[in-house]
Amino acid sequence: MARHGWNSGAGRWRLTALLGVGAAVVALVVTLVGTLPGGGSTAGTTKDGDKVHGTPVTPSDGDKPYVGWGFTHTQFSADEGSDAATGRVEGLLTKTGDVPQDQAIMGWGADNPEPVKGRYDFGALDRRIDFIRRSGGTPVITLCCSPDWMKGGKAGVDNTNWSQAALETAPTPDHYKDFAALAATVAKRYPDVTHFVVWNEFKGFWNDAKGRWDYEGYTEMYNLVYKALKKVDPKIMVGGPYLDMDSVDPRDADASTALTGTWGALDQRVVDAFTYWNEHKAGADFVVVDGSSYTRDDDLLPDEFGATDKLTAVGEWVRRQTHDLPLWWAEYYVEPADGNDDRKGWTESHRVAVQAAGMIAMVKGGADSGFYWNPEEEKGSGCAGCLWTPTDGADGGRALPMYGLVTRFGQEFAPGTRYETVSVAADDVPNVRVLATARTVLVVNTLDRTISAKVDGKRFDMKAYEVRWLER
Repeated sequence: MARHGWNSGAGRWRLTALLGVGAAVVALVVTLVGTLPGGGSTAGTTKDGDKVHGTPVTPSDGDKPYVGWGFTHTQFSADEGSDAATGRVEGLLTKTGDVPQDQAIMGWGADNPEPVKGRYDFGALDRRIDFIRRSGGTPVITLCCSPDWMKGGKAGVDNTNWSQAALETAPTPDHYKDFAALAATVAKRYPDVTHFVVWNEFKGFWNDAKGRWDYEGYTEMYNLVYKALKKVDPKIMVGGPYLDMDSVDPRDADASTALTGTWGALDQRVVDAFTYWNEHKAGADFVVVDGSSYTRDDDLLPDEFGATDKLTAVGEWVRRQTHDLPLWWAEYYVEPADGNDDRKGWTESHRVAVQAAGMIAMVKGGADSGFYWNPEEEKGSGCAGCLWTPTDGADGGRALPMYGLVTRFGQEFAPGTRYETVSVAADDVPNVRVLATARTVLVVNTLDRTISAKVDGKRFDMKAYEVRWLER
């Protein structure tokens, strides 16, 4: 189950939230399988839910089941703040070019999209989608969460319950069709958005009585949404189930024997939920998962770098189950959170190095696309793990180390990339993670000390936790 906390305020909330090469002189770098290519906001509450909003852009891969590597907008993002700061982020993204950006329809910076049945409020969502367009990104929409009246609450803007408990409640079965209709309305409003993810982490679909996920309920809702979106436009790409791939200690009562490793074991209840969805889904253009490298008890097994092998193992397992559907990681975490759900225990160089190892591990597992959860702070000058500094002040919106990793990774390792094998000196194999193409090699030092590494025939020193890009 998800362990990420919530932060409500100002009518919005947010989720705060290695390639193991073995003892060999040559580092095997995997080849992807099955992934090669084959205006202004409307404020207030209105009835124009089907209106085409703004000036749509033409996505470069709008009919492809992948988008590449990007990030997710959270409660605070660069669509608001100082003009200088927001413009700075917009400029960064425009210069980088075509960065996939994900946004939810309710929460994470978006208001209640349908506070009363048939009456819509897309002002905040419009603003986010407009920002993605202006910054040249590929927009992705996550269809979560649902208005109060769909889950037993009261209708009306002033009655929206932004508490964690309310937001983690799924629509009741009698409102699954209403949620599917809302999804269709969103798709009509943003015709340039061609990739939709259905729901988030099975929120509200836990069956207390049975002690397992209500995968029947989620799949029923998913199928209705899938069909509604395809009716709007058959070219729309739809994916699910966005299930948290929880792992546990192999000795845990919930441990599955289907997928285990030095990193732990997948939770059997997750295996059951995924299997049911996969066997009963109406269809899917891509498969979506999320998860952390650490276990449900926050254990990094055998260590923070070795734990990222889980991301490879899960990816390979999911691809086998789905007959190689394109794989997306909607969220991925490599650093356990504290009691406030903050991840501030590591230095930034340590954090970036483990993230890089995790992204390499996802590619090794066959992932085509992934979204970094950008934990932007509302105010201040710093932010652990953020892509840029807070945009509240004129000096904000400046790129941080994680921005460089995420965006360059997306540029160098886009869907369809062909990977190559590079040589790694035997003594260096345990200390580095690598990923290579014909023109670029990404090298990660996994040690908290300087090393001398020989990769791809080149000898060079690497600082503690250094992430280095080599040109070939």
